Parts: sequence; C-alpha cells; structure tokens
Amino acid sequence: MESITEISENDNLIIKGNNLLAISSLLKRYEGKIKCIYIDPPYNPNSFANTFAYNNTFNRSSWLTFMKTRLEIAKKLLTKDGVLIVAIDKNEQPRLQMLIEAIYIEYDVDCITVIHNPRGVTGTNFSYNHEFAIFVTPKGKKSISDRQLTPEEVDWKPLRNWGGESKRTDAKNCFYPVIIENNKIVGFGEVCPDDFHPNQTEFMDGKYYVYPIDINGIERKWRYARQTVESIWEMLRTKKTKTGFDIEIGKTFGMHKTVWINPKYDASVYGTKLLKSIIPNTVFSYPKSVYTVIDCINAVVKEDNNAIVLDFFAGSGTTGHAVMEINKDGGNRKFILVEQMDYIETDTLQRNLTVMKSICPHSNIAYFELAKLNQNYVDVIEKATTDKELIKLYGDILNTGFISYKVNPKEIDIDSDDFQNLSLDNKKKLLMELLDKNQLYVNYCDIDDETFSISDKDKSFTKSFYGERNK
Repeated sequence: MESITEISENDNLIIKGNNLLAISSLLKRYEGKIKCIYIDPPYNPNSFANTFAYNNTFNRSSWLTFMKTRLEIAKKLLTKDGVLIVAIDKNEQPRLQMLIEAIYIEYDVDCITVIHNPRGVTGTNFSYNHEFAIFVTPKGKKSISDRQLTPEEVDWKPLRNWGGESKRTDAKNCFYPVIIENNKIVGFGEVCPDDFHPNQTEFMDGKYYVYPIDINGIERKWRYARQTVESIWEMLRTKKTKTGFDIEIGKTFGMHKTVWINPKYDASVYGTKLLKSIIPNTVFSYPKSVYTVIDCINAVVKEDNNAIVLDFFAGSGTTGHAVMEINKDGGNRKFILVEQMDYIETDTLQRNLTVMKSICPHSNIAYFELAKLNQNYVDVIEKATTDKELIKLYGDILNTGFISYKVNPKEIDIDSDDFQNLSLDNKKKLLMELLDKNQLYVNYCDIDDETFSISDKDKSFTKSFYGERNK
C-alpha cells in the first residue's frame, strides 16, 4: 500500500474507528450525498454462542439505543432519493422496524424475507432458514429499480396483434419490418407505403425483414408503433419458423417481491466458502452471501452509475465487494466502509484489495484510521485478563488519560475490599466509566495542538478530507 496525502473524489474509503464518531465525521463532506446505506449490525441474539466476530452481546435496551444514535446520523447522510437497507434476523427485527419507523417518518418501511440458509437452524419448534432486509425508501417515490426476471419467469407472446382491431388498416404506423441478422434483432424499417404488400419474412442483403402477417397471410399490425418500438427493443426476441422468423415480446423485468428465494443467497456457499477462497484464515465463519448484498444495493443504485454506498458495520467487507461487482456494468459507484475491530486490516481491507485487483484494477481504495486518544485505553481494558493489568491501567489513566467529569477519582480506592471483590468484568466497567467518552479520538479542532503529536502529513490529509487544505 502507498501512503496518501489527500482524498480523491474517485477513491473508495475504508475507515478504522468507532462507527458513531466516524459517520459523524463524514457529515461535513457527505451530508445529503449517500445514495444507499447498507448495514448488517450485530444481531443481538439471546445466546452468547453466536458466530459473529464483533461484540454481539448487547442487552435489548442498550442495543436499541446503540442503533438509534447511528440511524439518526445515517438519515442526514442520505440523498433526497437515498435508501437505507438494514439486515437483521428474528431476534430484533420487530423492535428495530418500530425504531426505524419512528426515526424515518417521511419514509416507507418494507421488510423483505431472504432465504439465506436452505438447510435451516434448528430451534425449539421451527427450523429457521431466513433473515430479513429492511428497506427504508422515501415515501411515495419509485426508489427501487425493477429486477431482471429469470428466463423461466418471462411470459413470451407474439409482438403481432391478433383479434379485434389488429389489422394493418387499424393503425398504419404499426406496419413496418423488424430486421434480423444472425438470429438477432438489429433494427427496424420505416412504415410501409399502403401499396406495399410483402411476404411475412423477406430476405435481402444477408438480413431478414419480418412483417406482422399471420399464418393465413392476413396483414396485421405490431403492438407498438414505429416511433415507440425502439423503447422496448430489449424486451423482444426472434423465433424461428418454417417459413422464416416471427417476433415475440416478453416482459423481462418486474418489481422485487417480498420473499427472495435463490440458491445464490446461500450464506454458506456464497458467503463463507467465497470469503475463505479470498482470505483463507478469515475470522468470519458465516458472512453474508455477496449476491444478497449485490441484489439489495443494486436495487437502489442500478440506474445511478456514480452512486456512493456506505456501510458502517463493514465486517468482512462484503459491501465493498458487492459494489465492485455491480460496477461490472461500466459504472463508477464508490463505497465507504467503516469498521472498528482489528480485523479490518486482515479481512475487510485485504478482501477488497484482492477483489479490486481482480475485477476493478483501475479503482483506488484509501484506508485510514481515526486518531485514538482514550480509545487506546478502551482497547487495552477490553483485552486485559488479570487484576494486575487493570491496576496498572488505572494508574496510567489517572496520569495521561482524559477523565470524565462525572467521576471523581479520589473517591475510588483500588485497594479497598469493595474494589477487590468486584469481578474482572465489573472492574473493567469501572475503569471504562473513568474515561471521557468525548475524548476517545482526537477532535478535528485539536489536530494542531502539540499535545496530541499529530504529524504534518496526517494534518494535511485530514484537512484535505474536509476541503480545507489551503485554509
């Protein structure tokens, strides 16, 4: 990786740091500019035996508060036609949807069921094989693109009219040739003069000219006039007949349904196995199928080649991978991924660098971290395993940390029986309470303060991010 001094508008971003602070930091540059936010937050299961690498053990009220603060900022980042998508399972889906409906009052909220585990996970009475994707769309607006139908779903019918008012004389501008070359439609001829009476299929200069004439030789009309037929070109196909060709029309697109069933959504095959093929030693045991994320995001950004997609629960980096796959259509969509855990370097970043080299070699990824202050102590406290470590940390925090105004250290006696009798987890919580949470990272306004030892290169990079390089 190369060192960078400024952010380009063409860069994809991967940011390491607390996601609440990170997305708050994005507001100045990206408020009202994000077309799609896709997040896969901790599912908050009832059991500690979960398969996710990040902290997934919030109690219910804390989890909802945790989500509320982030969803409120996410709303500010969305464009006017932007869409929020939240992946969730049965544990918190009802409460999360109520929370979203309370925050996103001007939006429609639809809950999509995705069959992601065909084998199912056995519960007490049922085997669960699905999870949810909550789509939050601007109320009353068509924000979700139509999906491409599978060949089996397309209902093909003749382009030629039949029955009442289907003759050539009923609409003269609907009688013209459809031109075929190498079994493909390559164009459309002009409306024919009234005195021109061709065969149903004519061959001339290596091309076939097909007219709306039925098997009885009756001149009829196409269902679309010459001036509009090119708008439905992609819905047409050729059909070989004994005497030449016929033309069929089929609606190849349609609205997304509320239940998604497809083998490509299998998280085991297109999540776990796929990720292991890229990162053999990944810490993630059951990531999303990349195709689930592709279809969710593409439903929003399909018609916007320059859309920005944000995921502030980046995990293994599936969202970045999905955006690059979507860009195979020639688009220039960008992604912003935020993740706090250390696996961001070994999994999230490496996965997206590998995918980028494979399918988007001309793209760029800018990786950077929020400058830590008290977060350094948070990291060490979480990793501590002995009382001795915590006692040393207590002294370090008093000497160099930023103490919360809510706490008076003089009232804490670490030699007392009250402290000694606390469990290791409760001792950790006590030390956490000492820390000023507003000082977890260096604030932008403080980057020139020599106390924080921010390098000139990092200062320059930060100012360029906020568009203040020359100020």
